[in-house]
Amino acid sequence: MKRRSLLKAAALVCGTAPLTACEDFYSGVSRDWLKQEIPANIGLLCDINIDPVHHLLSRVAYGPWPGDIDEVKKIGIKQWIEQQLAPEKIDDRACDVRARRFETIHMEPGACFEFKKEVLRRDIVRHTVLRATYSKRQLFEVMVSFWTDHININLDKGDCIYLKPSDDRLVIRKNALGKFRDLIRASAVSPAMLVYLDGKDNRKSGPHDVPNENYARELLELHTLGVHGGYSQKDVFEVARCLTGWRLKGEWERGIVYFDPAFHDNGEKYILSKTIPAGGGEKDLDRVLDILTRHPSCAKYISAKLVQKFVANDPPTSLADLCAAEFTRTDGDIKSVLRVLFNSVEFQESKGGKLKRPFHFVVSSLRTLGAETHAHDELIEYLQRLGQAPFQYPTPDGFPEEPGPWLGTLLWRWKFALALTRGLVPSVKVEIDSLAKSICGENKFESSKLISYFLGRSPSDLEMSTLEEFCKSCPSTSPEHKAELLGLILCLPAFQRF
Repeated sequence: MKRRSLLKAAALVCGTAPLTACEDFYSGVSRDWLKQEIPANIGLLCDINIDPVHHLLSRVAYGPWPGDIDEVKKIGIKQWIEQQLAPEKIDDRACDVRARRFETIHMEPGACFEFKKEVLRRDIVRHTVLRATYSKRQLFEVMVSFWTDHININLDKGDCIYLKPSDDRLVIRKNALGKFRDLIRASAVSPAMLVYLDGKDNRKSGPHDVPNENYARELLELHTLGVHGGYSQKDVFEVARCLTGWRLKGEWERGIVYFDPAFHDNGEKYILSKTIPAGGGEKDLDRVLDILTRHPSCAKYISAKLVQKFVANDPPTSLADLCAAEFTRTDGDIKSVLRVLFNSVEFQESKGGKLKRPFHFVVSSLRTLGAETHAHDELIEYLQRLGQAPFQYPTPDGFPEEPGPWLGTLLWRWKFALALTRGLVPSVKVEIDSLAKSICGENKFESSKLISYFLGRSPSDLEMSTLEEFCKSCPSTSPEHKAELLGLILCLPAFQRF
């Protein structure tokens, strides 16, 4: 069935059906028509070291879906990376039928003002969780999360909740694997960003007016050069002058961005030893972005953040420099930088060295179990309790990548893991027997094989003894016992890391 016909059929069936029946239809399409189900057999990982493919899928994706490791091994790691770097060529209909149902995600900014805030919040968060969980374009979704943090916008400031859906679609998702400058240019004139960092209020209408520096400061410190990027307070002021005059239309055309020359500082500017001539008008924006995105500090800063994301919390200088050189050579081509990064020795040798953030932990748990969900409120509440509900970080720097802020979430991780496998998270289903049969074979439930599947390596003596103690104290093979055993595996320290 063609994609358009498939989506029309979904709309026709679900238009008159109860909500649960509608979701059952979407689930059926994903699992049956488009073959997104648990495979009959999953290959075992028996080495004491983390399997290279498991490592790849834990870093470049949100963890392996059942059967993914076997598929990657068939085509090879390099080929899989190249496929992920061309997401537009990956058939993602199985995910589309789940995630495209949220109408507010596809609307223009002005139309979203007709919806209640709780509807908009629920739609964009559920959409994000479902894409991360079910998309075959896994690298793309990981990069969407990376850039969402990099140019963070909090839904709770002003009208951002009405404007962020189009920002997610037209800024982040459109440019997640494109040119870095295009991403920053789109963000600079995004209605959501103009509200969040007060760009709409940055204007000069008289000789004594002072520009609003909020966005200019974050553009330099967080978005392009980094806090140690070599700029001064004078540079912040001059960049703010370049960005004056960008406005948002009012009541009848809400969310429409335009440039008003009457509110622009049209004088000469001097930024990072470069002169922007007077009289540039709205072209000043592009001139200042050329200076910032092509500055050596930008290449170093963005490359170091990417290496921190995918390799180590303390980025290896040698790899960061190599990525920065590729960033400069390709004029900020994100795909080219990632290709260098993923094929590096440092990436291959960094197994198990990073702590999963809560969003990563929750989604990787859903994926590795082959869970069935439509991401209702009960699931999202766990992300809120863990402190990483999407789009709700209060400051412009986005959710931290470092492990320190997340160490206090371990208790809630354990609660989630045990509730998930025991079927106590409403609207989330896990077929434990099917998964165990795929891993262990007929009529078996072997702890060592299950641990190997979840961790990507054979278990350590301590891990085995811990699980064996549980089995001795609760020797039953009842569904409750099986569920708790899988939950305990998700609670292991090694599953918290990737």
